[in-house]
Amino acid sequence: MKKLMYPFLLVLLSAVLAACGADDKSKSADKKEEPKTAETDQQQDQQKQMEEMQKKMDKQKLDEKKTVAIVNDQEILGREYNSVLTSSQMMYQQMGQDPTAKDAAEKIKKQTLDSLVGQTLLLQEADKKGYKASDEEVKKQLEETKGQFKNDKEFETAMKQAGLNPDSLESEIANNIKYTKYIEGEIKPENVTDAEIQKFYEEYASQGGAEGQEPPKLEEVKPQIKQQLEQQKQQEMLVKHVEELKKNAKIDIKV
Repeated sequence: MKKLMYPFLLVLLSAVLAACGADDKSKSADKKEEPKTAETDQQQDQQKQMEEMQKKMDKQKLDEKKTVAIVNDQEILGREYNSVLTSSQMMYQQMGQDPTAKDAAEKIKKQTLDSLVGQTLLLQEADKKGYKASDEEVKKQLEETKGQFKNDKEFETAMKQAGLNPDSLESEIANNIKYTKYIEGEIKPENVTDAEIQKFYEEYASQGGAEGQEPPKLEEVKPQIKQQLEQQKQQEMLVKHVEELKKNAKIDIKV
């Protein structure tokens, strides 16, 4: 199933912070004068590989002020492209894939552009229908975002690494709130039936049995299955909705 991605800032900032934390650990480890072992050699090799991979991923980024695409006269800039690109690269790495390999890089570029165009169209529709983010809502989510970090210094470091400043961060948070309100208000999937839940459970139980695991009873997992199926239906409707918006939109890809 195709997925429409949205660059959620908490995920991106947390990932950046994790990378910063790993870098700090490596620096503090370098300061310690300990005898070399096979384990420390391996750690140094891994650190070197990570640094080389980061350099290759950074080469895929675009100039922050470059116009990447124009959607209904609204420009999408390199800064926005780079944010979504970074999220996609991290996802590929988490799946054990090299995001800089030729085929992967081409897929990531297409996914990034599709995501940005879809996101822009949805936000434009949200504006047309009057969905807004209040100052109080933005302030609340901003505080929740800051709360993910130990102190202001770590938060500011993460923002800088993500290519954000206080103003652009608040803008992205406002967009995230509008986006969520629009999806919840306009994309309402059909109710999940008991038959659909039963079918999903049977497939799940069958897979667990093949792996030698005893599956939980249906009653224990029914709420989770229902929620997952609802999200799946909503995602499918969202993709179709974006495809419909594209038909009447003027989209000019510049890269």
